[in-house]
Amino acid sequence: MEGKNEQRAGLLYGIGAYGMWGMVPLFWPLMKPSGAVEILAHRMVWSLGFVAVALLFVRRWAWIGELLRQPRKLGLIATAAAVITVNWGLYIWAVNNGQVVEASLGYFINPLVTIAMGVLLLGERLRPAQWVAVTTGFAAVLVLAIGYGQPPWISLTLAFSFATYGLVKKKVNMGGLESLAAETAVLFLPALGFLLWLGASGEATFTAGGPWHGVLLAATGIVTAGPLVCFGAAAIRVPLSTLGLLQYLAPVFQFMLGILYFHEAMPPERWAGFSLVWLALTLLTWDALRQARRTRAQAARLAEAVANAAPGLGADSASGAAHKPTPKPVPETVPKPAPESGAGAGTPERAPTP
Repeated sequence: MEGKNEQRAGLLYGIGAYGMWGMVPLFWPLMKPSGAVEILAHRMVWSLGFVAVALLFVRRWAWIGELLRQPRKLGLIATAAAVITVNWGLYIWAVNNGQVVEASLGYFINPLVTIAMGVLLLGERLRPAQWVAVTTGFAAVLVLAIGYGQPPWISLTLAFSFATYGLVKKKVNMGGLESLAAETAVLFLPALGFLLWLGASGEATFTAGGPWHGVLLAATGIVTAGPLVCFGAAAIRVPLSTLGLLQYLAPVFQFMLGILYFHEAMPPERWAGFSLVWLALTLLTWDALRQARRTRAQAARLAEAVANAAPGLGADSASGAAHKPTPKPVPETVPKPAPESGAGAGTPERAPTP
């Protein structure tokens, strides 16, 4: 019963996380007359403040010292910060310039781009259904490019930047709050410097737009970190296959907002391109669920085989133990081995920092 309650709570956290990410296009237009770069700078500054408070609340600080002692990991964090800057900035600009539907396309095709990058950069092998899905996604982009008269650059940049961000984050291997804190810490000084320069030149809107405008700009930290906290709570409670399905809530909500709320145009070629993308994602989801079922079935068969073989193994082991000759005692003249030298000798393996 407790497990079911945990899964139900995880499902609600997941819906909350992807629901907030899906509804965020309603938030960025409230920042006007601030430009996309100013909004982005505030997002970096206030996100660090909000995440620092969250980490203070859960008392997770030990990772900072470890990170500072790993130059390679610091370099990856800086790379992730640079990539997410492009992603955040372009998304804010797209929403505030009437491109919500095209921005949603970027997150629809992101799983396909991630798979393609896995093949090209990591040498991963695809199953037949995955090849069909990726090929269908490529055809969708081609249809949209013909319809637009040019490639859908906003969608492609969002998809490739977020896929690259995910690839780098996989190598960093840090928790969501910790990695966001590290990334925004890298971005904090440049963002703060830009905001101070903007204020000195008389172009800042933080105070000029009134107190409510300042509150909204400060709230960018909550809008950024809040869904991430919910996602972290969901990830430890529900299977990855469930999260894989929930991830499509965000672009679906964004797409619906673009059509129904922002009244963006949807000519036939755009519908055709989106339909191909949805077909590709359907194939991808079906294949992932089928593979998950196969993996669970194989694990169940293996567990059953081990359980059936265990009694026989136990008897054999007992019989072997009964006939095993008693070893001769080691003479006192034989010297005992010296303890291993080194800092880690004799100490248990250190557990990951919580």
